[in-house]
Order: sequence, then C-alpha cells, then structure tokens
Amino acid sequence: MIKKEQLNTNIPGHVAVIMDGNGRWAKKKGLFRAIGHENGTKAVREVVEGAAEINIKHLTLYAFSTENWNRPKLEIQTLMKLLVSSLKKEIKTLQKNNIKLNAIGNLDSLPEKARNELLEVIEKTKTNDHMTLTLALSYGSREELIKTVQEISIKVKNNVLSPHLINEAVINKHLYTTNLPDVDLLIRTSGERRISNFLLWQIAYAELYFTKILWPDFKRSDLFEAVFDYQQRERRFGKTSDQLS
Repeated sequence: MIKKEQLNTNIPGHVAVIMDGNGRWAKKKGLFRAIGHENGTKAVREVVEGAAEINIKHLTLYAFSTENWNRPKLEIQTLMKLLVSSLKKEIKTLQKNNIKLNAIGNLDSLPEKARNELLEVIEKTKTNDHMTLTLALSYGSREELIKTVQEISIKVKNNVLSPHLINEAVINKHLYTTNLPDVDLLIRTSGERRISNFLLWQIAYAELYFTKILWPDFKRSDLFEAVFDYQQRERRFGKTSDQLS
C-alpha cells in the first residue's frame, strides 16, 4: 500500500475521475441502485480529503453526464436529492480542508433546488485556495465543444474576433473549464476503459489510469496508488526521452 509520504514530489496538478460502478456495486450485494449511489458519496469524501492531503490543486469529478438524463426518472430524482444532501453535509469538510467548490456543465438544466444549493456552497467556499473541487454536472464534452464553436462563431460573425486569431487559448477561454488547467491524470473506476464524453479537449495529454475497483469501494489509498503509478510514467508531450533528459 502506497503511503502519502511517498508522494511528496511530482504530484499531478489536475486529477479528473470518472466515478463508475455504483449500480454494479449495489447489484452485487442485492441492493437497490440508490444504495450504491449513497455509498458512492462516501468514496467522494475519501478521495476529496485524500487529494487535499497530498496537495493536488485541482480535482474534477464526473458526477452527472448529459447522457445520464436518459436514466429512469426515479434514479435521476434520487441522484439529485443525493446531490443536495451531500452538498449540505460536506460544506464542513470543504471549509475544514480549505477547498473551493466549482461546477461545470449545463447547470441551468439541474432542478432548481439542486442548482440553488450548489451555487450557495460555491459562494461560501469561493475564497478557499488549498484545492479546487470541480463537479461536472449535466456535463458532456461534445455539448461543451458545440457551445464553444457557437460562441466563437458569433464573435467572428460580429467582427469581434478574426478567424486567423483563433488558437488554443481562445478555445480554452470559451470552455466550461476556462479557469482550470489541462488534466494531468484521468482515473476511471469499475474496469471500464472508456472516456465517456468527459473532458475530451482537456485530457489531450493526460495519463490514463483504469482500475477494476467499483466506485463505492474506492479509498484514498487507491487514489494514492493511482498517483504513484502516474509518477512512474514519462510524460514526453511529443518529444523523445533524450530531449527530456
């Protein structure tokens, strides 16, 4: 087991997590899917506190995708209620660990109660600066990119922006993640090896880490294992090993 003391150098600046496996965890135990989602919130607390402990500056969690709106209505209602109750419970944890809450996605599509609770916690934690926790809610990367293209196109049409000046910086400015750095490490639980429409632009050079652990069973020690694995890799960004050395 990797201890946090072993991770004192080369900490990834931005870790993103696809939290997968709540439903399968519940099914394996003969429980309702809602119980899996409830236990998944415990894993969120573990990972958030663990990330703060090892000084990860940005942690982004894929909490609810645009595709998740296609799930059964009762499950969606359960997830939204869990979001509200979790935010109320975890405000103390965020303040204690000096963590700023952020959110990305089509937040206007969230139920009013969930959106208001989210915005309230964001406001209360806005001056915290040890770590930024970003929840991706009603988020889909393709939808984000479409929105970005539309906004830039309007500026070009209105002569606010010249086409030849469009570059990575301009695109970044129009993404939901405009205030976040690119992802260094992407973790997905449950054994699936897909990106699932998550941060497609932002993970261009991210290291990918897949684990068979179902999300409710994912502990801070598992986060430390993922970070340790990341630290053993050589990130070349298109260069050769000789150039880096």
